Amino acid sequence: MGRARPTANIVPLHASPLAVYDPTLPPDQQHGALVGALPETLQAIVGNGTSRACFDDLGGFVGMRETWSPPAIVDPADAEAAARALAVIEREILAPVDPGWLLARLLALFAHCPPRSTPLDPAVERIVASDWAEDLGEYPQWSVDQAVRVWRRTKKWRPTIMEMRALCDEAIAIERTLAERLRQIAAVKPAEAGGAGRRDFRALAGKVIRGI
Repeated sequence: MGRARPTANIVPLHASPLAVYDPTLPPDQQHGALVGALPETLQAIVGNGTSRACFDDLGGFVGMRETWSPPAIVDPADAEAAARALAVIEREILAPVDPGWLLARLLALFAHCPPRSTPLDPAVERIVASDWAEDLGEYPQWSVDQAVRVWRRTKKWRPTIMEMRALCDEAIAIERTLAERLRQIAAVKPAEAGGAGRRDFRALAGKVIRGI
């Protein structure tokens, strides 16, 4: 009878990403809450990026851009924890909006904002509504709600689909970035159980926690 193959240790999440997530928080707090739900080793890996200043063609500062790539080797337990956290984020936080809710929310926004041109024929309005549902249907409900709130408080005329997509993309940028990093970590070739890879990441986690 052959020997059973050893299984990787399970690294528990500190908390479910859904339990600590609040989309109404400022972006930095949203990010901190989501990352804080991960084990220290994953916190170290997802936070191991490099920031650099970006400038336009005239030399004006336009912001900071972060460069990140997954490690060459990941411990199996850390990869499994990344996959579990990713599943929660995709299923609960980034789940696509319900089409019925989306159309009702947009109709309410349009009631606040006058059209930029002559009202459309009802038949064309129905086609336009279908276009809105298709082009915003990939976003989670909370991001659409946030985009609608921003537009209602800062603009006069009805938005275009492109403008609403831009606001939705901005709303979920942090969550998408974290999800993509977790996806890449989960797909990395695992290290040997108890091998050097795990020791390296434990050391990296210690440095991050100590602020080194």
